[in-house]
Amino acid sequence: MFGKRTDQGAATQPAAVIAARQPTEPRSLEARTATPEQPAQAARTTEPPRHSDEYYQTKSMIFGALIEAIDLTQLVKLDADSAREEIRDIVTEIIALKSVVMSISEQEEMLEDICNDVLGYGPLEPLLARDDIADIMVNGAGRTYIEVNGRIQLTNVRFRDNQQLMNICQRIVSQVGRRVDESSPICDARLPDGSRVNVICPPLSIDGPALTIRKFRRDRLTLDELVRFGSISTEGADVLQIIGRVRCNVIISGGTGSGKTTLLNCLTRYIEDDERVITCEDAAELQLQQPHVVRLETRPPNLEGQGQVTMRDLVRNCLRMRPERIIVGEVRGPEAFDLLQAMNTGHDGSMGTLHANSPREALSRLESMITMGGFSLPSRTIREMICASVDVVVQAERLRDGSRRITHITEVLGMEGDVIITQDLMTFEIVGEDVNGRIVGQHRSTGIGRPRFWERARYFGEEQRLAKALDSIEQKAGIAGSA
Repeated sequence: MFGKRTDQGAATQPAAVIAARQPTEPRSLEARTATPEQPAQAARTTEPPRHSDEYYQTKSMIFGALIEAIDLTQLVKLDADSAREEIRDIVTEIIALKSVVMSISEQEEMLEDICNDVLGYGPLEPLLARDDIADIMVNGAGRTYIEVNGRIQLTNVRFRDNQQLMNICQRIVSQVGRRVDESSPICDARLPDGSRVNVICPPLSIDGPALTIRKFRRDRLTLDELVRFGSISTEGADVLQIIGRVRCNVIISGGTGSGKTTLLNCLTRYIEDDERVITCEDAAELQLQQPHVVRLETRPPNLEGQGQVTMRDLVRNCLRMRPERIIVGEVRGPEAFDLLQAMNTGHDGSMGTLHANSPREALSRLESMITMGGFSLPSRTIREMICASVDVVVQAERLRDGSRRITHITEVLGMEGDVIITQDLMTFEIVGEDVNGRIVGQHRSTGIGRPRFWERARYFGEEQRLAKALDSIEQKAGIAGSA
């Protein structure tokens, strides 16, 4: 058999010798772990079953024999499907040689588990395959949580031990040229599909490695789908489309898990194909569809503490790359100053996200990040820079029922004294809850005549569409208010 070593290993021992070491009355793992309340042939659910310690001991024994029997140097030359079939054949032979009695369903599950351990991400594979999961949170080898429909729930997924979990973490981060170990116990990385990964391991994580995965949907969300989900009204989506198309400088703010990156992806969909776009991120998550995109990613320091490339380094370098738009995945520090400068020096349509609970707080956080960056500028000067650079702040919020809504589309108008003046184009008003505890509300217009970017919309030929969207929001709000 290709990829199989025949010079050593338990899998090549005579069947009679291996069988002599087994119990005289072997029983299947399923029968050994069944209880009176749970028959051995109980129907399976979509949730992975909770295995006994004996299952993991048997799996470890078979896995050890597989490593001895297989030639890994030959296995890596195969494509994924061929390698999986090769492993399944060898594991099936090992099970037969060691006389491990299993039901067909148990054997299939064991085969799949071992294939995932060798070729994939082990017990995480079934969770990564599910499209309804937004987050995967692994708290050590024994407890794994997921978020589905905005709710966190415990799963039956567990790892053999913390070492297996650590091996999987190292496999994930090594794919993007990073490392995680005792000397570098914190790491941000990403999966091949763009899902964001954070790992923190001992000695910082006391109960074993903690792995957090923010999953990305295989099918990219659009504003039309956000309308269908109730995150934004149809007219609000039209306003956002116009904002993206007419090259407004946009800051998307919101709390953790509120959908900032998803919304940023939706807005970038309306960038013209002939524009040169450069993205700067800590871990590449954005999924732009345009052909002329340059993706940049920060780099942590090496073992000697050298070679670090910060977000500010990337944003400053962008200015030498002839960008038309600069997209910053998340503004966290002094790079805010360079992004505002770019917005105000011919890079109209630049965008970024930051953590804030309201549009006004987002502007205050921009000012704070510039101040903490060591820039000795008066507060008024910083606020004037913000007013001259940022056109629109879009606020995303995760409500208490787990739903995500776009709660504000807010313009930055200018300064009045030392205060930044803002104006809400649209807000989300909570009306109440339905019988299932889901929040009911509606998007309302604030009744302004023309937004500040009206002339920009006219320049791009979008003023009629903008007027129609704003009028429609106001009319619907008036009808709902009279009702």
